[in-house]
Amino acid sequence: MDWITNFYTTPSVGSAILFLSITITMGLVLGRIKIGGVSLGITWILFVGILFGHLGIVVEHNTLHFAKEFGLILFVYAIGLQVGPGFFESFKQGGLKLNILAVSIVLLGVGVTVALSMATGVDLSTMTGIYTGAITNTPGLGAAQQTYNDIHATATNNLAMGYAAAYPLGVIGIIFSILLVCWVFRVKLDNETSGETASTGDAIQMMLRVSNGEVEGKSLGQMSRMIADKMVVANIRHADGSLTVAVGESVLRKGDILEATVSAKEKQEMVALIGEEYNGEPDGSRGDIVSRRIAVTNRKVNGLSLGQLHIRTLYGVNVTRVHRSGIELMAKDNLQLLMGDRVSVVGSEENVEKLAEMLGNKMKHLDHPNIVPIFLGIFLGILVGSIPIRFPGLPMPVKLGLAGGPLIVAILIGRFGPYYKMVTYTTTSANLMLREVGICLFLAAVGLDAGGSFSETILNGGYMWVLYGLIITLVPLIVVGFIARGILKIDYLTISGMIAGSTTDPPALAYVNGLSDSNKSSVAYATVYPLTMFLRILTAQILILIA
Repeated sequence: MDWITNFYTTPSVGSAILFLSITITMGLVLGRIKIGGVSLGITWILFVGILFGHLGIVVEHNTLHFAKEFGLILFVYAIGLQVGPGFFESFKQGGLKLNILAVSIVLLGVGVTVALSMATGVDLSTMTGIYTGAITNTPGLGAAQQTYNDIHATATNNLAMGYAAAYPLGVIGIIFSILLVCWVFRVKLDNETSGETASTGDAIQMMLRVSNGEVEGKSLGQMSRMIADKMVVANIRHADGSLTVAVGESVLRKGDILEATVSAKEKQEMVALIGEEYNGEPDGSRGDIVSRRIAVTNRKVNGLSLGQLHIRTLYGVNVTRVHRSGIELMAKDNLQLLMGDRVSVVGSEENVEKLAEMLGNKMKHLDHPNIVPIFLGIFLGILVGSIPIRFPGLPMPVKLGLAGGPLIVAILIGRFGPYYKMVTYTTTSANLMLREVGICLFLAAVGLDAGGSFSETILNGGYMWVLYGLIITLVPLIVVGFIARGILKIDYLTISGMIAGSTTDPPALAYVNGLSDSNKSSVAYATVYPLTMFLRILTAQILILIA
């Protein structure tokens, strides 16, 4: 039986993998526990690792280090691939205001962190760990650890311990901030969701009745310059009750009802141009006209714009919206189609079927993972992450590191890869698997590495870190939340999604989604998440550099 004792007491690759696996398994099981409907989720892995480390379990150092770094790379790269296709579009789809608010939350959090460090005497590197835990941002912790190691040529456990101390109340504090906005401004959820359209982002589905004499008798082709990039007309319901697919030659008559997708910011202009908004249910039979959502699965279409495909001319079908990564885009001629996009179309059943055949619409083609972009992107991401970038006022150049480099490259590949015929699409399940495996490895390795000195640190004054973390969590969220509601008059569900996204906190989003069937929160979360994730990683590195 000596081999069993040696296996547990002698550090080796096998024992390291064994303890990583046990830590992850136990953490995931405990993550299913909910208190008041809220769970710490996979963060339990970190606490189980700390417990094992405290109990004296020794893990082979090189294997532990590899698991931590490689897990972090997998996690951030999968995030980048997921958000990349819709990253830049999110700024165009009415998301600029939300992203400014989210950036304000990030910068306020950094300011509070520095102020607390100066007021309490806690060194800024430790406070950076508290900062990443308070905002529940694990990639930021990884970036901070690597930057510290690059500067000092040695690792520190204070970052991980600060993170662990602040994280639990960080999750609760985020949800409390959302509830506080609701309570202070006496929000009634029924009022927040009333009149909500079925669409999201910039694209609004609506009906317009032709009553403006200036456009009566004109064809859609003649009006193309006035409505370009502002409105896509799908169908025209005529006064006699007939329904036709809108084409360039379609002539507008008084009383016609246009079924259209309109840019949110151009809504009032389009209403004034056509005549008036129509809220009723017009009479008339749809005949063989159908509305359908088609998946882009044909590799030959990947990267081609709607204008290049000439869909209306060749197929007599109107593309009204394109759904991508949780964001709904206007069907503009210069909009590229990417593998995995869902295209909303209107036309005759026969023509829609022909278009579906051309676009692919075969879901099984999306099931096969594209491995090359993943490892090519990781390779490029590590190179980019090692490039020193000098900022005025900083004593040393900043490196994006193993967290920031792969994240940036993944976003760029996800967005611009199709220009070079690179298929970067991964199914939601494949992306989630890659992401979850990465973060599980990272948290287990960090916990096992930090556990040996955790309890001693907490007992020797580290318990105050919990309070510091709560302050870092609450102050920025409450300030910006009050501004968003009290001054900017943004609806509550959108504010809640923005708060969850600005802290990159899925438990908070899950809580908000449970408040209403509306998708406003999810859209706001997806809109601010990419930029926030990048800034959280970058600011964590900067805090270590100025420490």
